[in-house]
Amino acid sequence: MSPLSPRHAPRLRSALLAFPLLLVALSAQAQSTTDQALLQRLEAIERRLGLAPPAEGDATALADLDQRLRVIERKLELQAEEAATRAARDPVISLTAAKGLSVKSPDGLEVKVRGLVQADGRHFIGDDKIPQNDTFLFRRVEPTLEGTWGPLIGFRVQAQLAGDTATLNDAYVDLKFDPRATVRLGKFKAPFGLEQLQPSASLAAIERGLPTELTPARDLGVQVQGELSQGRVNYAVGVFNGTPDGRDTATSNADNEFEYAGRVFWEPFRNAANAWSGLGLGVAASVGDVYGAGNNLLPRYRTPGQAQFFGYASNVAADGLHRRFSPQAYFYRGRGGLLGEYVTSEQTVRVTSGANLGRRDHLEHKAWQVTGSWVLTGEDAGYRGVAKPNHPFTLDEAGWGAFEVVGRYGVLDIDDDSFPLFASASASASEVRAWTIGLNWYLNANLKLVTNYTQASFDGGAAGGADREDEKAVFTRAQFSF
Repeated sequence: MSPLSPRHAPRLRSALLAFPLLLVALSAQAQSTTDQALLQRLEAIERRLGLAPPAEGDATALADLDQRLRVIERKLELQAEEAATRAARDPVISLTAAKGLSVKSPDGLEVKVRGLVQADGRHFIGDDKIPQNDTFLFRRVEPTLEGTWGPLIGFRVQAQLAGDTATLNDAYVDLKFDPRATVRLGKFKAPFGLEQLQPSASLAAIERGLPTELTPARDLGVQVQGELSQGRVNYAVGVFNGTPDGRDTATSNADNEFEYAGRVFWEPFRNAANAWSGLGLGVAASVGDVYGAGNNLLPRYRTPGQAQFFGYASNVAADGLHRRFSPQAYFYRGRGGLLGEYVTSEQTVRVTSGANLGRRDHLEHKAWQVTGSWVLTGEDAGYRGVAKPNHPFTLDEAGWGAFEVVGRYGVLDIDDDSFPLFASASASASEVRAWTIGLNWYLNANLKLVTNYTQASFDGGAAGGADREDEKAVFTRAQFSF
């Protein structure tokens, strides 16, 4: 390269002197472009907030820009205050898989919508002498509306839509004066049977055991209930219209007599983190007078397959004292559980016609059962079943839900003095012994599939006083609840 000639030197000095000025000009132009973009963004925010931007050419000084930002900040504060006020005033609606649909207001009102659907299949094996229909059916279809109406009032309304007609399961109001003393009025489960009080969606087997045939179900009345000793003791005592063993009450009091029932259940280690924290012990009793005949006053007892195996003769009526008593217990630890109860039901009956007119007796029927469960997949067992699988069933992942095996053995013994005066040995068995094995598959917190095999043997109940043929049945269930 040739050295710089003298005539080019002045031009180079001019270029070198102009370069910084060019940089300053370019920087000023870039700053002007940036400022213009920021102003445009500021004006866009003002328009979104409903603020009128100043006229073009105004409010570009630093002080004016600061004032505009202060206006925006105050506008945002007012909007936040308005949103908080609206949130405090408007109800909160929530829908979850575990708790269903709920609507809660800021002033303590809450309404929850829940549901239970149980679709069953029943198949009987070897039912040659006493045929029973194999069938599919809806065992329960129960929509439930429950909640609280302020701090004092709780309520629950549950319909039963399965079957040919709709009926009312529960309809009651709780007056929650104190956790130690709540008053319940309406129709609800009487405070007696351990398995009877267990929610239908949480049963270990498809049908409840034989002791439930001797316990009262839902009744109309009023009771006082509560928790004591930090929840370790639960009690309930009430007065009711009265109901036959194993049945719901009629729509009104059929004999103008009342029944009194009470139950105490103690969980001594409920709040302790030890091996006995899942132990519960209880005792229940009921007493009242019953007078009259018919299904609303005298019981009929069913097999595990839901077929009647005992009933009083048509010329027999209840005639006085009806008393029940039940010690009961459960124990759940980890994946295993045991539930047991013993029930006696005493009934005074009288012959109302025929050669033995006026003959009376005080009969005592007894039943007991033990039910065991074991969760194969490691979840905790409990009185309310497996609450939620650790790995819910999914189609595209490895989750299979929870599996639980169940076994049960139970006996229901009819008082021998029932025969032949008050019941026929050719039509009613004097004892039934039944065992059940089952598998429960909890796909998730809402869906459960169940299979049971049940076998029952009888004393009496067939022609000539012979033994009724064994009942063998396979029951299946698909259950959806929320």
